[in-house]
Amino acid sequence: MAEFGEDGRLPPVNLGDTAVPSDDAAGRTHCEEAVLNGDCGISDNMVGSGSLVTPGGRSGVENASVGMDAKSEIPRRSSIIKDGRQRKERKKTVSFSSMPAEKKISSASDCINAMVDGTELKKVRSNSRVYHRYFLLDADMQSLRWEPTKKESEKAKIDVKSIKEVRTGKNTDTFRTNGTYDQISEDCAFSIIFGDNYESLDLVANTADVANIWVTGLRYLISYGNHTLNMIESSQNNLRSSWLSDLFDKEDVNNSKQIAIYAAVQLIKKLNPGLKNVKIELKLKEVHKAKDKVSSDVTKEEFVEVFHDLCTRPEIYFLFVQFSSNKEFLDSKDLMIFLEAEQGMAQVSEDTSLDVIQKFEPSKEGRLKGWLSLDGFSNYLMSPECHIFDPEQKSVCQDMKQPLSHYYINASHNTYLIEDQFRGPSDVTGYIRALKMGCRCVELDVWDGPDNEPVIYTGHTMTSQIVFRSVIDVINKYAFVASEFPLILCLENHCSLQQQKVMFQHLKKILGDKMYVDSPKPEDCYLPSPSEMKGKILLKGKKLDTNCSNSEGEVTDEDEGAEMSQKMSIESTEQQTIAHKKFQLLKDLSDLVTLCKSIEFKDFPTSFQNQKPWELCSFNEVFATRCACDFPGDFVNYNKKFLARVYPSPMRIDSSNMNPQDFWKCGCQIVAMNYQTPGLMMDLNIGWFRQNGNCGYVLRPAIMREQVSYFSANTKDSVPGVSPQLLHIKIISGQNFPKPKGSGAKGDVVDPYMYVEIHGIPADCAEQRTKTVHQNGDNPLFDESFEFQINLPELAMVRFVVLDDDFIGDEFIGQYTIPFECLQPGFRHVPLQSLTGEVLPNTLLFVHVAITNRRGGGKPHKRGLSVRKGKKCREYASMRVLQIKAVDDVFKTALLPLREGTDLRENMQNAIVSFKELCGLSAVANLKQCILALSPRLTGPDNNPLLLFSLTDQYPNLEPQGLLPEVLKKVTSTYDMVIQTSKTLLESCDSVYDRILQTQKAAMEFHENLHNLSVKEGLKGRKLQKAVESFTWNITILKGQADLLKHARSEVQENLKQIHYAALTCNLSKGGAGGGSAEARSRRSLEAIPEKALAEEELTDEDG
Repeated sequence: MAEFGEDGRLPPVNLGDTAVPSDDAAGRTHCEEAVLNGDCGISDNMVGSGSLVTPGGRSGVENASVGMDAKSEIPRRSSIIKDGRQRKERKKTVSFSSMPAEKKISSASDCINAMVDGTELKKVRSNSRVYHRYFLLDADMQSLRWEPTKKESEKAKIDVKSIKEVRTGKNTDTFRTNGTYDQISEDCAFSIIFGDNYESLDLVANTADVANIWVTGLRYLISYGNHTLNMIESSQNNLRSSWLSDLFDKEDVNNSKQIAIYAAVQLIKKLNPGLKNVKIELKLKEVHKAKDKVSSDVTKEEFVEVFHDLCTRPEIYFLFVQFSSNKEFLDSKDLMIFLEAEQGMAQVSEDTSLDVIQKFEPSKEGRLKGWLSLDGFSNYLMSPECHIFDPEQKSVCQDMKQPLSHYYINASHNTYLIEDQFRGPSDVTGYIRALKMGCRCVELDVWDGPDNEPVIYTGHTMTSQIVFRSVIDVINKYAFVASEFPLILCLENHCSLQQQKVMFQHLKKILGDKMYVDSPKPEDCYLPSPSEMKGKILLKGKKLDTNCSNSEGEVTDEDEGAEMSQKMSIESTEQQTIAHKKFQLLKDLSDLVTLCKSIEFKDFPTSFQNQKPWELCSFNEVFATRCACDFPGDFVNYNKKFLARVYPSPMRIDSSNMNPQDFWKCGCQIVAMNYQTPGLMMDLNIGWFRQNGNCGYVLRPAIMREQVSYFSANTKDSVPGVSPQLLHIKIISGQNFPKPKGSGAKGDVVDPYMYVEIHGIPADCAEQRTKTVHQNGDNPLFDESFEFQINLPELAMVRFVVLDDDFIGDEFIGQYTIPFECLQPGFRHVPLQSLTGEVLPNTLLFVHVAITNRRGGGKPHKRGLSVRKGKKCREYASMRVLQIKAVDDVFKTALLPLREGTDLRENMQNAIVSFKELCGLSAVANLKQCILALSPRLTGPDNNPLLLFSLTDQYPNLEPQGLLPEVLKKVTSTYDMVIQTSKTLLESCDSVYDRILQTQKAAMEFHENLHNLSVKEGLKGRKLQKAVESFTWNITILKGQADLLKHARSEVQENLKQIHYAALTCNLSKGGAGGGSAEARSRRSLEAIPEKALAEEELTDEDG
């Protein structure tokens, strides 16, 4: 990022090997690495061999490099991305030198004043040249000028009257075709569209904040022209002033026109709880000092001034004016557009907007008039309604009638421990905490105790003991406090027969009817569902053979503690061999174990042949990792039918945690975590089970449940049959970051930076770092955008972690982890949590989230992640050859419909991408936003519409209302292509879908007999295994492509609905009302596309 001096001059720029110094910084050179995301510049590899000398004495540099003055390497932070590489990364900083640090932009007049003062901006040309120019607004606000220039001074300007539109981001042809596209930050770029030919002046600011100033100021000028300042003056914070005046008058009980300073501090603190008292008091004293005031009492004007300075968030103000039609408030229509277009809220009416205004607008005047002020808008954005977590996921929302093996189950390891597992104390609070957090699988390691009472502790260690009976009492009390779904007790039984009788009596007496004791039926292929076992407790443990008629019998001991003791002894060079011992098991206790019988795992072929659904294997973390690496496909298939429990390696004597994602990706249902140890791994576990109402059960991805499906746990590419998603996250700002708890002696001010991490299958694991914002923990502005491709959305998680760049001892400030499927799109606040999981008071991140489909191929970061592909280079789903002629002939029948389905989807999506680009929007935008952005261009000079939407037909047409300029003819033809490709898809997709399903059904008829067919064809060994694998691959592709067609149809229906609503909102519908309400018209158009009973047509596992 370029840093400008106070005089606005640039530091030197590298031209090949020659350093060209600025006047006041001779000899300084720039770094030679490409600028990373968030820096507003161009990489050195774009630098030309010479400078373009201009009359002004400055250098307009061809392909100039704009970078940091100095760069230090940041050692790679600990992460789950285990590729073993050390990434060199430049320490990023933010510079506000082009805008005085003490000056806070919080109104339109501030923006206009900053523009009149002028700013250094980079001017981007289509030939990949970039020029540094000083831009300023004339004092009369009639024109925008830049210097130096080769042009005559009168030509180096744009009349404000000629400006048609101000576009944010890199959304013009000049930006898209520029060779430096990848090095320019989306958040720092903006374009001024001017003239009758809609020319563009494409600019890049030093920071996103500066870009926001110009965009906001220019939009005000377009709206109000000469009257801009008058308009701003007349409406300046009227709603805020009246509200604050009422609050002040209530506090001023003596009507003395002033209040005590401590009362003013408390009042502001009440309105903004995140502010520190010291900061408020200091600001009030600064105001007094500036006026040479002796008294410490605060007048109304001083109170309003300090509130304005401390409580106005510039980033929310810039957003506010985008949607307020450049007014100082949002009316109900403005708010409707924001809720629909940005927040993704469905079925928004004017009443919805008015409800929001009544709930969040603090001023009486605003509530009466139906206006939302900046403060009301801030209240709304910071409310639970704008939380990043989808409220639907706060209650049970998944299908709970699937077999138990189809769910991830929240599990605890050594639940009784509250510290490490070698010397730590045991306590019943461990069970209380775990059960309150939604844990559905707890562990009981039971040994003989004194006075004939069994005790719980880790054997062969120095951990303390707790009485078995007291633990069962606690489990009885708290088992179903957080969740009504079944609780599994993992019983490690090391007791004598005498004390086993006592255990049995306690279990029967205390838990009683809660114990699930129904024996499974031999013919059952799957376990019962969580829904069938609500309020029940399952016992996992050793079980005697069914033919055992004695009161006791012999079984193999399970002893994780002995395993740990053995490992520690080996470390101490004292070799020990602790073999699995035999011990006597009481039949009564054995009979309590029904659906979770513990058995020893041998290998996958043996399990596939002999294991029963109600038999459960426990895997040591190390062995499970080996299975995941060596047999990823077998491990996934094993977990489709059987429960697998993974417990931490015995080497983790400090009770550290394994990464649960390493085993969830294999389908392992029960990954036992050390709840007493906070950190990244527990963050992932807590974040993951936050979904589905925190009930402790999460339905696994469909590809891991379906009997015939292909999925490898170690895939580093897209998943067959699953459509990748693109996650666009903009980190806007933070609020009230505390000092790290464990940091050493330093001030209270932090230097925050943050990572956005993606956790999931190997193909999805990624992280991105923001720049560091120095000396600002109160309201640091990041303004950085990141994009991630998510190949298996159902298993991905997003983690936001904030760190301190200037720390002693501890850098951790806060984090929040959320499943990808629970993200809410739009502008959202993220509540940060401490290391131990507590919510940090008033500590928030402000972000924007958008999720789009990956379209075409190529590098994801190009063209807003929506690279269009022509038919010649389009990638089509492929079928694998099995070398079994009858089966291969069936799969060949799918090749044409698969190709047709891909063409239908790609043609429709490419048409929409072109339309978005023409509207000046990125791939993140939806069609509603496109129509809103386009609407000003569709109105002529006399305010009569040049184009109108005809909404009477199923497909909304765009009809000219007279002669059109060339630019609108292009709009019409591009829009027509959107409608045509959408119509083709809707009319053809059912036929293509049916043909794909027919192939799938025909192929599944070979499934049961596939092994015999392979043998007949002479396939054996590896070739036989390959044929079976190819069969599951092909079935997965067919299912996936059919699903993609369904999703494409839904997408088209949603697009048509959005066009309807947007045309009405913008008053661009032909005939005004357009033939009935938007809801009615949308309903008619959707009814014309009959929804099939897809569930009946889709193949189930049983069909196959």
